[in-house]
Amino acid sequence: MSRVLVVGAGLTGSLCACLLRREMLSKVQITVWEKCHGAGGRMCTSTSPADPNCTADLGAQYVTATPYHIETHGSFYAELSSHGILRPLVAPVEGMAMKEEGIRNFVTPKGASSIVKHYLRESGAEVSFGRQVTHVQRKGPGWEVCVKGGQAESFDAVVLTVPVPQILQLRGDVPSLIEGSLRQKLEAVSYSSRYALGLFYKAGTQINVPWAMKYFEGNSCIRFISVDDRKRDTESPSSGPSLVAHTCVTFGLNHLEMAEGEVKTLIMAELQKILPCLPEPASVEVRRWRYSQVVNVVDGSLGQITLHLSPFLVCGGDGFTQSNFDGCIESALRVVEILKSSL
Repeated sequence: MSRVLVVGAGLTGSLCACLLRREMLSKVQITVWEKCHGAGGRMCTSTSPADPNCTADLGAQYVTATPYHIETHGSFYAELSSHGILRPLVAPVEGMAMKEEGIRNFVTPKGASSIVKHYLRESGAEVSFGRQVTHVQRKGPGWEVCVKGGQAESFDAVVLTVPVPQILQLRGDVPSLIEGSLRQKLEAVSYSSRYALGLFYKAGTQINVPWAMKYFEGNSCIRFISVDDRKRDTESPSSGPSLVAHTCVTFGLNHLEMAEGEVKTLIMAELQKILPCLPEPASVEVRRWRYSQVVNVVDGSLGQITLHLSPFLVCGGDGFTQSNFDGCIESALRVVEILKSSL
């Protein structure tokens, strides 16, 4: 049985683990390492310190499916819908641009991270948090993988699903496998940056706006605001509401290295200008997204790039496709297809 490590417990990583389990049940033992302290990646859901039922999506807000992807990835949408993880978006949204006829939008009643957690449960993988991979190097017939402040472990195959700039920072044998034109391709990948601010309220608090989500044009700070429980159609008198504000890309770039406390003050000030009657929150969380959405993907990668065949080392994720649910599905499918032929 081959021991496979998936680095990153975001959407692509969890899908890879789940699909590996389903396609190669008796052939692989799956481990997932995540540097953060919870699953989700850019589909993370945060919880109020005072109310476990008050949550906010600080990353992806909803899932958008084109008619093409509803057809080609229909089994994924059907599975999540059958488990109550996806539900059609019915709440009012202001300023949303419809780019194509027949597009369908979905929300996650239990938060965006519930998608990732579902796939991790289905994978049966051994999942460890707080494990930041620093080195991947050859040892015997496989790979020795080192984490910051921890012991190294050996694996027969490694799948890297972290953002491309973090792949380029890995040490060990990885730099020698990424040379010449391949390095140029990976270094050409770029991401937008932004901040998200989550405001958590006590039960009974009213947020008096006529919409669930709204996009703002021309604001130098805020691009999007969501009243999260209203967005998900899960409002309840027993738990407090939450509100999420996402900044525009320009603000994120210009303030990327600023202390998060200072950024929180700036965003709160702008938010109060937009919504002057906004109640005082019980708590506030700010999240910096250095790698928010892919602007330029790896040219010609088709969802993955294999760095080494034997032992197997492959890169996947939205940097090799596109920053949405279907892009991550496509990458995971390509990674698992290559793995099946190699293990």
